[in-house]
Amino acid sequence: MSTELPVASAEEFKKRVIHQPDLPPTELVAGSNSRLVVGEQAMISFLKMDANSYFAPHSHPQEQIMIVLEGYCDEIIEGKLYRVQKGDVIILPPHVVHGAYIRDVDVYAIDIFGSPRGDYMMKMMQNMVAIHAQK
Repeated sequence: MSTELPVASAEEFKKRVIHQPDLPPTELVAGSNSRLVVGEQAMISFLKMDANSYFAPHSHPQEQIMIVLEGYCDEIIEGKLYRVQKGDVIILPPHVVHGAYIRDVDVYAIDIFGSPRGDYMMKMMQNMVAIHAQK
């Protein structure tokens, strides 16, 4: 199959494509680090939660969809435990109180937020400032 479309320039490619593993991890809470990608109307978090850690219950105005890629944990959703594992997708409407007990294995997940989270953006910016100050 031949394509007759022009190929994006290096500048155009850089504007539209991010190689996620190259992003610096940002600590969200102790034991949970994320590589964050922020768009105009959504945010995605490539999350690693360390074994035997805890993500305290919290809520936020953004809808969240979590996809468990590896491992398992006990999600706390409105005061009840949900054992989730690789392949499970959790849908959390806005303002639902949730957190997690990470058990004996690391958990890798993708979190998708319906709009960017200001608290995560602040942590990401502070992290970037610290990284640039070390250079």
